[in-house]
Amino acid sequence: MSAAVERAGATAHTGATPEALAAYESALASVLAWRSGTGALLEQALAKAPGFVMAHVLQAYTLLCSRDRRRVQSAQAVLHRAAGLGPNEREALHLAAIASVLTDNYDFARETLGELLQQDPRDALAAHAAHAFDYLVGDAERMSSRVANLLPAWSPEVPGYHAVLSMHAFGLVECGDSEGAEFAARAALALNPLDARAHHVMAHVFEMTDRADEGLRWMREHQACWAENSSVATHCWWHLALFLMGCGQVAEALEVYDQRVRSGQSCAIADLIDASALLWRLHLRGHDVGERWNELCDAWEPHIGDAFCSFTDVHAMLAFVGARDWARARTLERALAVGETLPTRHGKTTRQLGLPACRALMAFGQGDHARAIGLLGSLPALAHRLGGSHAQRDVLHLTLLQAVACVRRPVRRALKRIGTVPLFGHGIALGAAVPNGHLLSARFAAASGG
Repeated sequence: MSAAVERAGATAHTGATPEALAAYESALASVLAWRSGTGALLEQALAKAPGFVMAHVLQAYTLLCSRDRRRVQSAQAVLHRAAGLGPNEREALHLAAIASVLTDNYDFARETLGELLQQDPRDALAAHAAHAFDYLVGDAERMSSRVANLLPAWSPEVPGYHAVLSMHAFGLVECGDSEGAEFAARAALALNPLDARAHHVMAHVFEMTDRADEGLRWMREHQACWAENSSVATHCWWHLALFLMGCGQVAEALEVYDQRVRSGQSCAIADLIDASALLWRLHLRGHDVGERWNELCDAWEPHIGDAFCSFTDVHAMLAFVGARDWARARTLERALAVGETLPTRHGKTTRQLGLPACRALMAFGQGDHARAIGLLGSLPALAHRLGGSHAQRDVLHLTLLQAVACVRRPVRRALKRIGTVPLFGHGIALGAAVPNGHLLSARFAAASGG
């Protein structure tokens, strides 16, 4: 891993010393490749040069690229320290982007980072932060086009190019170009085999192209690259568990949940999201996950009132419904009903997506499948604005399909009794049974073979 990533772009660093700059560059290289140890390296840099502005900037971004409201807000103190250190023009733009996120204005932050990248397309940290914020707000098209526009300024000889290729690959897979994504991810790994971000893209490629056996083989063969000293280890274990499920190895998937995903009962939001999504997928397939829901439900409770991220709200609701903890589910529903009235980013996504999705999950858990279908089927085309990846948002699609299956069975039996052939492939019987049935039948037929 190169220690000269920062020198690939702008070179002016307010408050830096040679020793501090070396530690900072190692920290930036670690962030770009999704390796662990960034915090310790930044502590070293700031111990050697407390007035090193870009070290504070990188520290702030590591806090902001998160769905955890408390973690994000903790960057306020970092911004306060850095703002008084006399930043140069480039550093001031980074601080303006950070300040915008802290005021919940992700769009302005992304515009500011775009301005930075126009000035210096080799600003790897700006590219990383913009990519992360595009992902968090669910803007896949911008996430893809932004990095694609940077590629002409980069080449294999430039330190950090592997990370730009990995970002490009992820944007491609999220925009439906799995072939291009795989090519770019493999190119990134040819430059840096320890780029955990690229290994993560490969997992998405295998997931989105229904190649569970290949995905399982890849993850196992490269386990040392993504599971050791990586900031994405738990999430990659989640991907491996999905591949195990795809290969019919449910017991092994549950073993991954117990020994890897929830072994330390982490309270990190990203880990809780992975846990909810995995248990819910198992639940949809009819597998008994025992008391696991209860532990996860307890871990989610402190986040009921976060009012920060609709993607997080949906995964908290998965746990509450899975545990059949209707008291907590209703508490979250009430909080979202209040939140949707607020003129905030979260208020908007709650109105459009979060609250109807959570109510659909509650209806599904209570056996009201027609209502669940009506709510999920009515989510607007911008449902991707929940954030997350296609693979993560699939949990809603899978719930929709299962709800349709539950409604279809009694209708099918009734039609059979009266000697009528159900025409689900054309949306006739399904459309008569549930709202928006004509929109769902083709998807259901493809998934169920019916």
